[in-house]
Amino acid sequence: MSSKLIKSSLIEGLGTFILVFIGALSVILATTNTNINVLVPAFAHGFAVISIIYTYGHISGAHVNPAVTLALLIGGKVDVLKAVVYIIAQFAGSILAAWVIALILGSNGNMGEAVGTLTDSNLWGAVTLEVILTFLLVSVIFQAAVYGRAGNLAGLVIGLSLTGLILAGGVFSGASLNPARTLGPALIAGNLNYVIPYFIGIFGGGVLAGVFNSTVMKN
Repeated sequence: MSSKLIKSSLIEGLGTFILVFIGALSVILATTNTNINVLVPAFAHGFAVISIIYTYGHISGAHVNPAVTLALLIGGKVDVLKAVVYIIAQFAGSILAAWVIALILGSNGNMGEAVGTLTDSNLWGAVTLEVILTFLLVSVIFQAAVYGRAGNLAGLVIGLSLTGLILAGGVFSGASLNPARTLGPALIAGNLNYVIPYFIGIFGGGVLAGVFNSTVMKN
């Protein structure tokens, strides 16, 4: 494995750590303070992504999301080795972030999991929502960044799109849109009941977006 791939993979791990750390903390804040609503997690995740893209995008591409990496693999934008190493790094960064939060705040059962009202009452309804929202997010990434249609504003477009998607779906499914964002907090919280269905939905949305944007919407 080349030193360049090692460096970019470490950055993917770091970027995912930042996203999950900030995102999970914002959800904990929103769920423990009745005066705060979905606006806080939505903007926290969106602004974190904007910062990560402009800080680390030139090194690794700033995927910070296994569903994005898989979609780019399907679209022929990354090779298999890079995709596998990136995904491992992303999951590792996610788990580390959740573990650090537990060390700081204590393991009180609230790890800022990306779940919503449908997760317990209608799990597959939540999964369907995750499919659609992930498809939309990954499509924005393809068009704005991969195909360069947003130019230097790509990071801003992606971050604000994520904010909008969380505002729309956060209450219902948590609007994770990211298997790493799902796994780390769920694992540390000890609640893995919904993780596999969410993986199916999020990875499925990413795959659909990868196929659609690399064929129908290709430059």
